[in-house]
Amino acid sequence: MDFHLLIDNLTNPALLFFFLGVIAVQLKSDLCIPENSSKFISLYLLLSIGFKGGQELAHSTFTNEILWSLLFGIFLAIAVPIYTYFILRRKFSVENAGAIAAAYGSVSAVTFVTTISFLELEQIPFSGHMVAVMALMEAPSIMVGLLLIKSFNKNKEANKVPTKKVLHHALTNGSVLLIIGSLVVGLLASEAQAEGIKPFTTDIFKGFLAVFLLDMGITSGRKLSDFIKKGWFAFTFAIIIPIINGILVALASGLFCSGDGNRLLFAILAASASYIAVPAAVKLAVPKANPSLYIPMALAITFPFNITLGMPLYLHIIQLS
Repeated sequence: MDFHLLIDNLTNPALLFFFLGVIAVQLKSDLCIPENSSKFISLYLLLSIGFKGGQELAHSTFTNEILWSLLFGIFLAIAVPIYTYFILRRKFSVENAGAIAAAYGSVSAVTFVTTISFLELEQIPFSGHMVAVMALMEAPSIMVGLLLIKSFNKNKEANKVPTKKVLHHALTNGSVLLIIGSLVVGLLASEAQAEGIKPFTTDIFKGFLAVFLLDMGITSGRKLSDFIKKGWFAFTFAIIIPIINGILVALASGLFCSGDGNRLLFAILAASASYIAVPAAVKLAVPKANPSLYIPMALAITFPFNITLGMPLYLHIIQLS
């Protein structure tokens, strides 16, 4: 691995703020980001990246690479929950296995945004259509996870999944709707109109990302201690499965992706896990699933791994292939 990439990543100010948040929790500091501010920043990040992705799409022609990228993203969102579910059933109940499988089949928008920041730091180009790929991967994994729970739950009366409600939630979830909506707005806006809001969508982006990662560090630090008590299987799964998914997709994406940036974004989408959209849907549909299991796995283990070691690892594999 190129240690220059690793050092660049580990000394990225946004990432260092994440570590500051974790340290603050360990020191029992009262440092915190107000909940309303945190929600606003997360919405801003999704709006900004969606709008910029739409602008990129507006200046590019529809190609076979874009088509195959969209289809491959949907395939991953269906395949990953299915194969991980059967691994998870070795240790967990139907409800917990389905919830975790859905989380790992879905994507982390914050991990995606952090990877874009990493690519910009390394001056590696990427295409705007990857934002559309990310948006398309959110809902299918939720539906597959809930379908698995419904299919393998023997006591169906005890845990009825309101399929219509959850399907509606998966498609209209705030993060999914905002990223798709912002993409469309960016696609329709002219270059002159986009330039008018550039100070908001671009210039302050990295600053807001740093504050948001500080908040993520605080949240991860709080959940880590409770999660460790739950045993090594969950911890190992939260590291090994992302590595497997990330490496396989880093290699497979070379069949239709032309640039290292797009391939890295694909790898990170496959390796990441949702800790926003999926928990919201699971809480509604499967109250028996344990949120103190699937949320810390995605947020306190997989997320830090991907933004510290995962990105340089997958990029190194891409550059070797």
